[in-house]
Amino acid sequence: MVGRLRSAWAALPRWARWVLALYLIVFADGTGAHIRDLARGGIDAYSWAPHVWIRVFFTALVILDPLVIVLVAFVCRAGVWLAAAVMTLDATANWITNWSARHAQLPSLALIVVVCVFVLVTAPPLLRVIKPRVINSPSGRLPSP
Repeated sequence: MVGRLRSAWAALPRWARWVLALYLIVFADGTGAHIRDLARGGIDAYSWAPHVWIRVFFTALVILDPLVIVLVAFVCRAGVWLAAAVMTLDATANWITNWSARHAQLPSLALIVVVCVFVLVTAPPLLRVIKPRVINSPSGRLPSP
């Protein structure tokens, strides 16, 4: 298992390893931030958010962010796709929330938007260099019909 993981990272170009490492750092930081929010405020930590879907999403990031970390650490294409989806929703939810007069945190919004743009710009080239995997096939090929 460790050998496969090491070879998956080694097979990537250097720039891709750096980008995936940044993904790991960003999503670990996000995980920590949402855990701290929930530890302080409990299930109502995001009651200030203007829409229920935003409250649910911010709470769900305690699961989604670590899931991105695991998938990216294992060099799975799904991790890149999930990272792009999470950051797009996160930036959208923060944009909606932070423009309200009650809870304006424009510096954090700017950082989230920058991270979102970074993930969206780097996702297509990452997806080109991360090889798709076939699960449960010792040869790594699809079975013949």
